[in-house]
Formats: sequence, structure tokens, C-alpha cells
Amino acid sequence: MKKEEVKKRIIKLRAEINRHNYLYHVLDKPEISDAALDSLKNELQRLEAEFPDLITPDSPTQRVSGKALAKFSKVTHSTRMLSLSDAFSEEEMRDWENRLLKILPSKQGRAALSYYAELKMDGLAVSLLYRQGKLVRGATRGDGQVGEDVTANLKTIEAIPLALRIPSEAELAKIGLAKEAKKILESVTKGEIEIRGEAIMSEATLKKLNALYAKQGKPLLANARNAAAGSIRQLDPKKTAERELDFYCYDIASEFGIYFHKQEHDLAKLLGFKSLKANAPCANLAELISFHHHWEKNRGRLPFECDGVVAVVDDTRLWNILGIVGKGPRYMMAYKFANEQATTKLLDVVWQVGRSGILTPTAKLAPVRVKGVTISNATLHNFDEIKRLKIKIGDTVIVERAGDVIPKIVGVLLKLRNGQEKNISVPKLCPICGSKVVKVEGEVAYRCPNKNCYAVSLRRLEHWASKSAFDIEGLGPKIIEQLVKAGLVADPADFYALSKDDLLELERFADISSANTIEAIAKAKRPTLEKFIYALGIPHVGEETSIVLSRALSSWSKKKISRPDELGALMRKLKLADFETLPDIGTKVAASIKSWFENPAQIELLKKLSDAGLIFAPSVLASSGPLQSKSFVLTGTLSGLTRAEAKATIRRLGGEISESVSPKTSFLVVGENPGSKYEAAKKLGVRVLTEKEFLELIAS
Repeated sequence: MKKEEVKKRIIKLRAEINRHNYLYHVLDKPEISDAALDSLKNELQRLEAEFPDLITPDSPTQRVSGKALAKFSKVTHSTRMLSLSDAFSEEEMRDWENRLLKILPSKQGRAALSYYAELKMDGLAVSLLYRQGKLVRGATRGDGQVGEDVTANLKTIEAIPLALRIPSEAELAKIGLAKEAKKILESVTKGEIEIRGEAIMSEATLKKLNALYAKQGKPLLANARNAAAGSIRQLDPKKTAERELDFYCYDIASEFGIYFHKQEHDLAKLLGFKSLKANAPCANLAELISFHHHWEKNRGRLPFECDGVVAVVDDTRLWNILGIVGKGPRYMMAYKFANEQATTKLLDVVWQVGRSGILTPTAKLAPVRVKGVTISNATLHNFDEIKRLKIKIGDTVIVERAGDVIPKIVGVLLKLRNGQEKNISVPKLCPICGSKVVKVEGEVAYRCPNKNCYAVSLRRLEHWASKSAFDIEGLGPKIIEQLVKAGLVADPADFYALSKDDLLELERFADISSANTIEAIAKAKRPTLEKFIYALGIPHVGEETSIVLSRALSSWSKKKISRPDELGALMRKLKLADFETLPDIGTKVAASIKSWFENPAQIELLKKLSDAGLIFAPSVLASSGPLQSKSFVLTGTLSGLTRAEAKATIRRLGGEISESVSPKTSFLVVGENPGSKYEAAKKLGVRVLTEKEFLELIAS
């Protein structure tokens, strides 16, 4: 066959294969068997092998191509990929709708709020960019603004078209887009279109792969969501292809003047993408709640993991009015299904020692799967929680994954006891160093008093390197334990004396990783004062108290505090009464701070840190602003922004955050389901702000 004839045959084969892929994946109406379709693909592959110069990037044969990457490059999204707020009850959904109605102009009215209900797939959100109808880039969501370029891996997913299907004007008119047809077709053929959706692994594929991996002696995939995310981030596209992922579109990020979100789903199907058949328009909130309850009962029928329903205001013209708060749009809400629970046996309780010496009980469970994850440990928080649950070793307990992440015991089935259960008691001696355990006066905690306890030292070092403190990349708990066991590190100052050669002696450290870790430690020599105080791990001094101290010290000191030993000298000059004048610092916390800085061992530590070259960087906190000298306490769930965002805004405007209500508190900001702080504020006469009033205050 001559080359010109081969070229014509290749063009016809590609068109036919793409048509059958569309029939199979999108319309679910295959016209030929899988074997017949494979035969067409084999013929195309054979012809392209004979004439490689005729291969194009959008050919169906190019789904798995290219070499394995060393790492992924970063991609900045044209518009932020947003995250969603969560609701867990009908009441919360009605509150959400009421908040939307308050924002909308009165003429919009309740009738304006119809919804589009989408099943919330448990996979990995990705963005696909098409230029002149061809897939040119695929990226992960990342932090919403910046993701990773995973184009080669996404090309392996059969449900993602390498070239967009070009719809006819008649098809566009049928879904109500006759007026927009010209603009849409121009973007498809000549411009850019961005598609967003979810890459998922079906439960059937997960079972099949795990059966295969079990035979091969490979580690099993934990659950479908982790498997999908891990597959997309494989550096070798061939490994991604083995995972047989699927893809469903949920949004077209490009602007076409489409008035309804449902039409975006209809258009996505015409362009060649799968959209869930179960998704449906809902005329009102009652219909949406009914949709949620139906699928909560029937989610076992779905071929993939589903943890709720995404409620979307269908009229896209209202989106700009409703706006975005923080990282999430007001016009969408994830209405989650109830947390899944399971029952299992409590086999034992072990006590762990934290950085401050406090003993925390951890439940050892007979392994049980909850929401696709095997759980064998759960937190019991403290001894009071053990007494509240009336739990004993040997009990049958109810385990729940709170927020689908943290396993916890929520109940005990007392009637299943057989009389052989054993009471749980606090150990008399520290399980690590053998010191006598003491009860902390006025608290529920029990503590190891030995300041040289191995576990306490280890936790302090881990705290120093943690993200909220010095954020030293490469110094995780296992590495720190290696350093301690090797005798290289005994206190935080020893981190800064490490050399590349020291690390090369340790297991799992190569030349590059050793150099990177030493570089990361060197970068951590310029902390802000508030980060440094927090990193010290002073009992009762958390992030908020560290910020309060940092601000006060900057105003108390006649000269700039530059070094750790200068900080120590100033702290020793101050009196208990000085600390007690600060928000959120009472007699107990003040005594803890004073005691820490007067301890000879801590004085020596601060000197070592100064000798190591630690210098304080300028604070990123506002030293003044419209909220200066104002103290805020937050309680309840804020719907418009996260707790962290609210705190950051207060600090940026010069205000202070406190964890407890006192006569010094200026404002209590109350969200949904406020706790005891609300009652305390009323008794003390503290001014209470609703979330709306708080937002108005910071906006002004």
C-alpha cells in the first residue's frame, strides 16, 4: 500500500476508533465488541509503525508514550480550582440556602434557587487544557492555584479524549445552546477549552488489581481514592496505564455564556466526556435532599466510592453575585453522607508519651475495614474519655472514621460482654523510662515528670522540626529517631551542628538526600520570634500564646531582640505580673513560661542556639492596624471562611486571638453550633458578633 493510501486509511481508522470510544464511554451504547475495537487499534498501530512520520500526538495509539519522568513540573491554573465546604444534615443545608437568599437581591426570590445535584466521586480532581481541539496539558489540582503537569499519565485514561469531539449546531441547539453554538465551535476548533473533572478507580478495578498484586507478592492498594491519586502521580505513564483509571467531567472552566450548570454537563458529553447519569437537576432544596437520601441508601450500587452529593446552584448567572469565600464558592456545597462505622474488638490499650511528657492512650483493635481503609488503631484521647465510654479491654466497640480520616471509638456494645473483659488503668510507671507517673493537678492528664525521658526528648525534637514550628524539610519522625539513636542529636541545637558526612553514615541517606537535608536545616536559622517561641515547646504555650508573647516582647524590649540568648535574658528580667497582663495568659501559663526560661538547661540551650547562628527574622504579623489592642475568641463553625482564615485576617489587621473567654476579651465571634464560650461571654458581658457582623467589621 502506497504512503498516500496508508495516510487516508490511518485518518479513517482514527475517526472510527474515536467514534466507537465515544459510543462506549459516553453514550454506553457500543456497536461492536471489544475484540473488534482492539482489532482496529492493532491495524492502526501496525500502519503507524510502518510509517512513523504519520503518527500524531492525538492518535489513539499514543495514550502510553514517552519516557518516565524524574519529577513533575508545576502548573499555574488559569482560574483557581476551588475546594468545597461541607454540610452533614438537612438543617445545615437549609441554613446554607438561607444564607444564599440573604445575599441575592430580593427580586431573585426563593424560586431562583434551583439546583443541580452531582454525586461526589472519591478520586483526584484534575484539569485538562485543549488547544484547537487537542489535549495539550493535564494537571492535578494541587493547592488550587498551582498543580503538577501529569499530561502523559492522563493520556492513558481511555475516557479522556485526546481530541475533542466536534458537536453539530443541531446537537447544541437540542441542549439549549443555539445562540452560543458559534462561540463554542470556534473555541473547540481554533481556541482553548479547559475541562475539569475527577480521575477515579472503580471498586471492580481495585479488587482485580489487588487480587493480581496478592498473587505477585506486591503491596495491596489501600482504597480506590488513594489508588487513583497514586496512579496519576506515577512517574512512568506505563504504570498509570496498568491501573485502568476512569474520568468524569464536572465542570467546563471556559466562558461560553452558558446560563445553567446542567448545560455544562450536557455540552461536556457532546465534546466526548463522561458525565454521571445519576446527576440530576432539582427544582428546589427538598428535591436535592431527597436525591441525597436516595443515594446515601443506594451508594453500594455505584461502581465507585462516593461520600456525598455536591449541590450546585444551577443558574450560573447567580454565581458572581454569591461569590467565593476563602477557598470555596458559596454557590456549591458538599452534602456529605453519614460517616461509615464498623464494629470490632478492643484488644489492648497502649500509652504513648508526648513531647510534654503527657501520656495518651491508644486503642489497639482487631483489624477492621471502614470506608476502604483497614483500621487497627484509634485514639482514646485521655483517661476521662475511657471512663466516659465505660470501655474495657475485650469489649466490642463501634469505630468511626471522623471526616473520613481520624479513626475513633464512638461507642461500646455493653450487652456483648462475656465477663472476661479487663479494666483499663493508667500505668504507674512511664512506659519509656520507668519514672513514676504523676497526675497533673487541675487537668485530666497524667505525665512522665522525667525531663530526660527518651520519648519526651524525641517528641520535642519532632515538634521543633514540624511544619507549624521550623518546618525543616527532610526531618521527619523516623529520621529524627535515627539521629537520636546514633547519638548525633540530643537537643534542637544539635541539628545545626550536623554535617553531610554525619548523615551519610545513616541508613536511607544518599549523597543528594544528605545535602538536601543539611541545606534545609541551614535555611531554618532565621525563624520569626513567634515561630521560635512555639518551637521551644514550653508547656501550655501554643501558637496563639507564642504570637501574644512575640508582640509583647517587641514592645517591651528597648532594643531589637535578634538572638535566642537575648530572648532568654529579657524573659528572666520580666516578672510573673508582666505575663499575666497579656491576653490568654493566666497565672498557670505565666508560671510555666517563667519557669522554662529560668531553667539552667534551657538557658544553656538558648546559648547553644545562638552560637549555632540562629537569628530572628522580621515578624510577618501586623504590629498595628484597625484591630490593634482588640482580642478575639472564635466559637462554632464559620460558613463563609475557615477558622484559620479568620485568625489570619484578625492578625493582619493588628488584632489578637485568644482561646478562652475572659474579661480581657473584646469580641466573641459566633458561628454555627457555638459551645460553652458563648454562655461564658454572655455572663462576662463580652460583645458577641455573628459571622455576618464579623465580616462587616473586618471589611470596614
